[in-house]
Amino acid sequence: MTAGTADLQRMLRRDLRPRLLAAALLIAPLLVFSIVNFVVPVYMILFQSVDDTAIGTVLVRTLPAIAAWDRTGTPDEAVYRAMYDDFREAKAARTVTIVATRLNAVAPGYQALVNATARRITEAEPSSAKMALIDIDARWGETDTWSAIKSMSGLPLTAMHLLRSVDLTMGGGSITSVPESQRIFATLWLRTFWVSLVVTVLCALLGYPLAYVMANARPRVANILLILVLLPFWTSLLVRSMAWVALLQTQGVVNDLLLALHLTTARLPLIRNRLGVTIAMVHVLLPYMVLPLYGVMKRMPPNVMRAALSLGADPVRAFMKVYLPQTLHGVGSGAVLVFVLAVGFYVTPALVGGRNDQMISYFIAYFMNESSNWNQAAALSLLLLLFTGAAYLAITSVFRVNRVAIR
Repeated sequence: MTAGTADLQRMLRRDLRPRLLAAALLIAPLLVFSIVNFVVPVYMILFQSVDDTAIGTVLVRTLPAIAAWDRTGTPDEAVYRAMYDDFREAKAARTVTIVATRLNAVAPGYQALVNATARRITEAEPSSAKMALIDIDARWGETDTWSAIKSMSGLPLTAMHLLRSVDLTMGGGSITSVPESQRIFATLWLRTFWVSLVVTVLCALLGYPLAYVMANARPRVANILLILVLLPFWTSLLVRSMAWVALLQTQGVVNDLLLALHLTTARLPLIRNRLGVTIAMVHVLLPYMVLPLYGVMKRMPPNVMRAALSLGADPVRAFMKVYLPQTLHGVGSGAVLVFVLAVGFYVTPALVGGRNDQMISYFIAYFMNESSNWNQAAALSLLLLLFTGAAYLAITSVFRVNRVAIR
């Protein structure tokens, strides 16, 4: 390297430093805002899926006292006394819910035991804490109850909530399925991904011809169609979902129209079922499929199809061999957007769907807001994030393979 070249590089670096510093200062506020208001809260919520330290802040006496118990019979009086004192303080501090939720996750049905015990605990010192607890509920004299409590005194991290999110449990050092009567999440995950897949396919089937018409129409017609596609974005999701409730109900507009056209002889159940959920979700998510397709089709040369036809291909063959392959990455982009948004849908299934049509987001909201089981809500959220990421990689890899094959 010559001296002149080295001097030139030093000069360029001196000129770039102020610009890089100015650029860093410009993006710093947005970066700090994103970290404080998005990254940190999301991390704190997702950490709850494996965090097991909250129970130790409530049963501060019981967990150390029960550590030496060998799981035979029942613990000694000292453990019962520690539990009694912890319950009394938790009742005053209103932290009984932490114990109830955590114990119920280990042994379903024990939440009522903890809540009833906390209500009947008094400030008076009993002569025997063991007899006082057993008098409140006989299950305090059972080995299984104390075994469940001892299982909560392990490491500060646990996989229990993640396992429960896929209907699995850990017992005896091995992972097993929960009893059949308690299996709800496997079916819920399958329902969530099946509904999302159906909605994605329907959006592709409806959005592709619409995008084709928009891309090949006259500018004035294309602009009108584009406005109609964008129009739903100007209305809130709640309003659009409620509109479908009014349209699809038994006495709604759709049933009135079907009867007026003599297409049916009786009113159809179009709401509180899977059909209503699918219709409403397709309406909400269709623009996310149309817009990527429209952008891809608009950039294609207008003479591509004419060239294929002039070389002897019939219209169907020309479309399948020439036009469709060049728009597949638009289909992939739209499919990613629609599918990722669909798996996280909450408002529309909650309003339009029935009891058996709710998706995973409904139960995340339930555990977060109603049962105050943040650990289970965080576990479902983490798995939803992982499954959605896997689906994203799968969809993009499929359409990447197709693009390589086309070239």
